[in-house]
Amino acid sequence: MATHSVEDIKRQSAGLRGTLESSLADPITGALREDDQILIKYHGSYQQDDRDLREERRVAKLEPAYSFMIRTRTPGGVLTPTQWLKLDGVANDFAERGLRITTRQAVQFHGVIKRELKATMKAINAALIDTLAACGDVNRNVAVAANPQVSAAHATVYAQAAALSEHLLPNTRAYYEIWLDEERVAGGDPAAEPIYGSTYLPRKFKIGFAIPPTNDVDVFAQDLGFVAHLDGDVLTGYTVLVGGGMGSTHGDAETYPRLADPLGFITPEQLIPVATAVVTAQRDLGNRTVRKHARLKYTIDRVGLDAFRTEVEQRSGVTLAPPKPLSFEHNGDRFGWVEGEDGRAHLTLRITAGRVQDGDAGLWQTGLRAVAQALLEAGEGEFRLTPNQNLVIAGLSPAGRASVDALVTTYGLDQFRRAKPLALNALACVALPTCALAMAEAERYLPAFVDRVQALLDRHGVNEADIHLRISGCPNGCSRPFLGEIALVGKAPGRYNLMLGADHRGARLNALYRENVDEAQILAALEPLIAAYAADRRADERFGDFLVRSGVVAPKPGPIPLVLA
Repeated sequence: MATHSVEDIKRQSAGLRGTLESSLADPITGALREDDQILIKYHGSYQQDDRDLREERRVAKLEPAYSFMIRTRTPGGVLTPTQWLKLDGVANDFAERGLRITTRQAVQFHGVIKRELKATMKAINAALIDTLAACGDVNRNVAVAANPQVSAAHATVYAQAAALSEHLLPNTRAYYEIWLDEERVAGGDPAAEPIYGSTYLPRKFKIGFAIPPTNDVDVFAQDLGFVAHLDGDVLTGYTVLVGGGMGSTHGDAETYPRLADPLGFITPEQLIPVATAVVTAQRDLGNRTVRKHARLKYTIDRVGLDAFRTEVEQRSGVTLAPPKPLSFEHNGDRFGWVEGEDGRAHLTLRITAGRVQDGDAGLWQTGLRAVAQALLEAGEGEFRLTPNQNLVIAGLSPAGRASVDALVTTYGLDQFRRAKPLALNALACVALPTCALAMAEAERYLPAFVDRVQALLDRHGVNEADIHLRISGCPNGCSRPFLGEIALVGKAPGRYNLMLGADHRGARLNALYRENVDEAQILAALEPLIAAYAADRRADERFGDFLVRSGVVAPKPGPIPLVLA
């Protein structure tokens, strides 16, 4: 069979249908046809295989151990207790390794085999959740500031983000026909796509909503970011950011991580027309020849920010006001209990690498099932997935707070009370064994590496240092490693690029410090830097800021200081 380009596959897919139905029905293989492996991404799934078993199966003359990852579309990561229980059931019935909270506030399921893929999709839909557009060259899950705070304006921001997510969904009915048995309309013509067109976007597209002073969504890493401006309980508008993105390719200087630029200020009523204009401008101006250069960040660097602003204004009919000053304190989560102005309490739990699974650390999946059941019986509360892979149990009365606190302790979900700041803020992508792009370990290596770095901090008397550490199995950057004060970016099995010097607000990229090094070399490089930090840091100075001030690294300055208050 001839190999088709991704653009050809999209164009010829009949509205993302392709031959998915016959591929799914093929009993000879656990894989899909090559073109359908591209199309299923738009339905929220990736074909993968267990790389731990590849060689064993090759020697036995067996095909790879194919399975599928499925990702939900849950704007802002908000789930009811009933939805959590249904997703927990999906994990138990069809997936491996529990549920996983992603850095885009979605739930991922791993290890779903092809013959159970449709049943899994139906079970997710039964929770009133879909997976449409969770992957592929479309707008992905919209990220929203997850930590409930004191102002009712947070609910307004979430509602606008959820409405934008719905507005930017593909129109095609392919998802409902293939997975939910909706009957196709006579004539079989694909639905028109006024926003995306017949070939959708040149590459994936990510949107995030931040609410200062917390930048938990890492808004400067988004293709399109909206920073909310509040006047008490009133949302007055958004500063619009464009052109962020983490992905790059080792050895290719024409690919790079980039922080978003401030484009302008809009009122809440202008949100959807401006967002639509940004998306359609990227649709028409983005690079469709070289996929590595297809993200919005490269479009803006090619056409220029001023020209792109003019394009957005013409398409939206909105004249953008100058961007307002921005002020962020940190890009992490606030662990433990926080009380809102309405007297309701919210508990943020630490979930290492987002993996909700029973294990040595505690019965996390069982415990959260018990929490969800208790909330359901009490008729209150919800779950909020955070962009830092953690979980908020939100909206609890005093009685609900006491009940949840007891369950959290019983099932070992209270590691936020015991863990050091380094462990609380560390992120990792899935990487091996399932991600096809992974060059090195990430999620499986995170606990051990955190312990080793913590030992260095303990040795030099800075054991409570709040350092943001991130590990990515490859340079595509799902764990946003280029915004880590310390970050490892996979280069080969057991080897990483050591990146240093980002700040704690998500407003400065880090820089390469050591290339292609193993654990011993990484720790040897970090120890004198931690020793110097312990001896010479200023009051309240963060590790990344110290490294920049002392000249250890010199990250490329971005546009953010122009607007950061």
